[in-house]
Amino acid sequence: MKAMTIDGFRYRTMTGDGGVELSVAVAGTGPALVLLHGFPQTHIMWRYVAHELAARHTVIVPDLRGYGASAKPAETDSGTYSKRTMANDVVRVTAALGFDRFGLVGHDRGALVGVRAGLDHPEAVQYLGILDVLPTADTWDVLRGIDAKVAWHLYLMAQPAGLPEKMIKAVGPEFFGSFLDSWDPDGSTFTPGVREHYVESSVAAVDSIVADYRATAGIDLDMDLADRDAGARLTMPVGVISQDWGSQLGFDAAALWGAWATDSTYEPIQAGHFMAEEKPAEIARFITALAERGERATIRASAETC
Repeated sequence: MKAMTIDGFRYRTMTGDGGVELSVAVAGTGPALVLLHGFPQTHIMWRYVAHELAARHTVIVPDLRGYGASAKPAETDSGTYSKRTMANDVVRVTAALGFDRFGLVGHDRGALVGVRAGLDHPEAVQYLGILDVLPTADTWDVLRGIDAKVAWHLYLMAQPAGLPEKMIKAVGPEFFGSFLDSWDPDGSTFTPGVREHYVESSVAAVDSIVADYRATAGIDLDMDLADRDAGARLTMPVGVISQDWGSQLGFDAAALWGAWATDSTYEPIQAGHFMAEEKPAEIARFITALAERGERATIRASAETC
């Protein structure tokens, strides 16, 4: 497998929930900022953005459990790859690095982990950034009719263990490569080496990737629905940046996220799904502005308690 690292970042093997070993890259000084990758990627997707942000933050960039160089535990129960478990990974890693409070920005799968972290650990998550995804419960609600074919892989990997793994392994490079190609508007976002890294890393992680997606149609959905019914909200500043999927699938992303958060902003971006690599300057600007919102909110909260 082609190993890749982010230049200037220190790499550590750290312990997540249940003793699972995670590969974590760290650089910079200042307040902690965790960046979580999406599918079918690894922490390498943040290579451009992370460098700029490290000038003002301690930037922590892990491979999620089941992805990249992190451990890939067997799916022994529905919780192995639940977003609650993966959020606990993040909280444990940041605490071990000396931070009990941090900013969190996630793309795609990583954003779902971020949402669960924000709901379960509001005392730890100072602000939450979300790139190009909807809350789990809302995702399943808006997928309907022929237009939902854009999310065909969600249904494949939601099936019981066994068949989806066998099907994907039979055509692994083609399966993962198809997303890198179809979600990249003009085919220029990835160098050949980065594309190879993503494909090879994903082919080596089929079982855990499918388990991650299966959780989204099971235990993660159950948790989201329970929280929605209970009126749970994300209480930290939340910023969402996304493609305009709503015009195709008939939903209002800003309204959906607004229902989950007490302080949310939404902005569309003219980019493909892999926006942190396609337009890193815009994503760095988005994260910097969100971090400033988080800092102001912290100052206000401190003043109110004095």
